[in-house]
Amino acid sequence: MQKIKNLRWSVLLLLLTLNFGCDQISKRIVRTEISDYEHISIIKDRFTLTKVENSGAFLSLGDNMPYIFRLIILTGLPLLFLVYGLYFLFAKRNLTMTMQIALCFLIGGGIGNLYDRIVHGSVTDFMHMDFYFFQTGVFNFADISIMIGVGTLLLQSIRSNQLKQDIN
Repeated sequence: MQKIKNLRWSVLLLLLTLNFGCDQISKRIVRTEISDYEHISIIKDRFTLTKVENSGAFLSLGDNMPYIFRLIILTGLPLLFLVYGLYFLFAKRNLTMTMQIALCFLIGGGIGNLYDRIVHGSVTDFMHMDFYFFQTGVFNFADISIMIGVGTLLLQSIRSNQLKQDIN
C-alpha cells in the first residue's frame, strides 16, 4: 500500500513539476530572446509572439491598483488557494485520476504565474492568437495549464451530473 501511495505522490509531483517547468523555461527564453512588445509572426499573423510584462491579473486587470492591494489580491490570495490546492491534492485519497491530473495542471500553472509575480514583479506573457472572428489576449504556458485544468474539471462535473441524471 505504501508503494502505491509513493507512486501516486511521485506522479503528481512530476505533473506539477512539468507544468511549472515548461512554463518557466518558455518564459526564460522569451525574456532573453524577445524584446518588449516585439511582434513575431509564427503562423501568418494568426499565432504571434509578443513579449508583455503583466503586473495585473488576467488581461492586466488590477494593473493600476495600489501596490499593497495588488500584493494582497494578486499574490496573497493566490498563494493561499495554491497551498490549499496542494493540501487537497495530496491529502484526499478518493480523488479520481481525472481530478488529480486537472488539479496538477491548475496548481502547476498557478505556481508558475505566482512565481513570476513574486520573483520578477510581473508575469511574462507572450503568445497571442487571432482568429478571424475572435482573438485572445496575450498569454503564457501557465495560463494554458490553468485553462486545461479548469476545462477538465468542468467536463468532469458535467459528465458526473449527466451520469447522476441517467441513474435517476
